[in-house]
Amino acid sequence: MAAEIGPGEFFPVVGVGPHAQPWPVGEKFDPELLSNGDRRNVLDHYRYWRVEAIVADLDSKRHPLQIAIENWQHDLNIGSVVRTANAFNVTFVHIVGKRDWNRRGAMVTDKYLHVLHHPTVADFSQWCTDNDTPIIGIDNLPVSKQLENFPLPEKCVLFFGQEGAGMSDEAVAICSVVLAIQQYGSTRSMNASAAGAIAMYAWAMQHLNPNM
Repeated sequence: MAAEIGPGEFFPVVGVGPHAQPWPVGEKFDPELLSNGDRRNVLDHYRYWRVEAIVADLDSKRHPLQIAIENWQHDLNIGSVVRTANAFNVTFVHIVGKRDWNRRGAMVTDKYLHVLHHPTVADFSQWCTDNDTPIIGIDNLPVSKQLENFPLPEKCVLFFGQEGAGMSDEAVAICSVVLAIQQYGSTRSMNASAAGAIAMYAWAMQHLNPNM
């Protein structure tokens, strides 16, 4: 399906229109979506489902991976990292620093995640200690080991710093290890959202079987 935006110009319409009668029966379905259509960025399996029903289904199969992001400068990349975290169905996303974060890049995917806020790095570190969750930093630093060759724990939190500034010294200090993504060009670092996607995929390659 496509919508016309100008003479001979079209863009694809996301999602599906109103559901044909008779409607499917069940508490998971949203009558408003069934009536008006579902234009959300969700898998076809979840079309016409209520948000709460989608979250409940995702909760039944969350992966033990967690993501943490430092938020001191309202980084525009945070939303993109959160969107990728949704794609990997992580258990928690931790926002460390300012409570308010730029949600634009998340494209509403944070509604389907459990997002926790920690006002300081120390608070976040204590939470991880209390919940027996090792902290793995992701940054290109002199102390970093190579991500590609490192055995990642199944249960862990990948900790990302700010775009440009990278991880704070305080954040580096609480990590059990800091890992860097091998680069082969001339740039000193890559975009934070791209690094987040690569790191999550590296974890998935060690612990998930996509054929299951």
